[in-house]
Amino acid sequence: MLSKLTKASEPTSTDFSDSYYVASQWDLVRRKFRRHKLARVGVIVLVIFYAIAIFAGFFSLNDYQKRDVGHVTMPPQKLHFLDDQGDYHLRPFVCNYKYTLNMDTLERMFEEDTSDCYDIQFIVRTHPYKFWGIFETDWHLVGVESPGYYFPFGTDEFGRDLFSRNMYASRISLSIGFVGVFVSFFLGSIIGGISGYFGGALDMVIQRIIEFIISIPSIPLWIALAAALPHEWSSVEVYFGITIVLATVGWTTLARTVRGKFLELREADFVMAAKISNMSDFQIIIKHLLPSFASYLIVILTLSIPGMILGETALSFLEIGIRPPAVSWGVLLQDAQNIRSLALHPWLFIPAAYVIVTVLAFNFIGDGLRDAADPYKQ
Repeated sequence: MLSKLTKASEPTSTDFSDSYYVASQWDLVRRKFRRHKLARVGVIVLVIFYAIAIFAGFFSLNDYQKRDVGHVTMPPQKLHFLDDQGDYHLRPFVCNYKYTLNMDTLERMFEEDTSDCYDIQFIVRTHPYKFWGIFETDWHLVGVESPGYYFPFGTDEFGRDLFSRNMYASRISLSIGFVGVFVSFFLGSIIGGISGYFGGALDMVIQRIIEFIISIPSIPLWIALAAALPHEWSSVEVYFGITIVLATVGWTTLARTVRGKFLELREADFVMAAKISNMSDFQIIIKHLLPSFASYLIVILTLSIPGMILGETALSFLEIGIRPPAVSWGVLLQDAQNIRSLALHPWLFIPAAYVIVTVLAFNFIGDGLRDAADPYKQ
């Protein structure tokens, strides 16, 4: 009898195959998302980018605000493993640059000084920095023994290290997307939910307001609102001000989506049962209606983040967004506003590559979530 019970309790291959039919919706969404290869690539890229943004001080090679007149608009330095004699070195090294002045264009012409090379060091103590303003440390992932230096992305017109500046710029550019989307989600969910749930004259008024806001071109509206921010504001105040500016338009699309879902579900059986149970309208919206299509909302929010990042980049590029000394990818691209800069110093356009890769990664994740949001669709 005991042996029969033991055999009956052992899982069979049929039970394992049937797990698909007994799995929850979120389990099915997770399984389908994992099968989307581009979405997984996007997750890996964003995890790396956000890790760099959080630990920007540790990954930076130099003080991102330090100016060096001796290295103005210096091109990116190359890593070497082979020296002039063809000998291989296990530890990479870089060579300092020397420059001459071109008397025709008055531009500095840089070239490597192969007689002045220095090894790359790992886990070193160099320039001090404050970790998120909490405590001071001087530990870095990579450094160069003094008097050597390493500028993998080159320098700008003030001799500042572009690699380190891109690390710190990612903090603002990547975080502003999440903060802006959170504000848009809050406004869109509440306003759209009220419009779709109650309907009637209130719905008509809200929809006319949304249509009016949508009818205004986004870029001119952003420019007008950003230009209205006081010039005496600090970097933190400007950051949150730009976030609110970007969210003023972003919430309208989500509000219309939420309204449509509410119109579809407000007469559903589970909503009627909640009303019979004497639940308040607010509880029905928060506990029943919004969670019923949460996966769809997550997809919309994920696809909205790139728009927020591009909006901040555009405003900062036009010098009406984030203001120096704060750095974002848009602020860094201000140095690449003319053809002359791109022709003579193409490395100043490197921040644009960060923007492109980030937007593509978010779009890949959004596509994966959109496919996974309906796990029963083959």
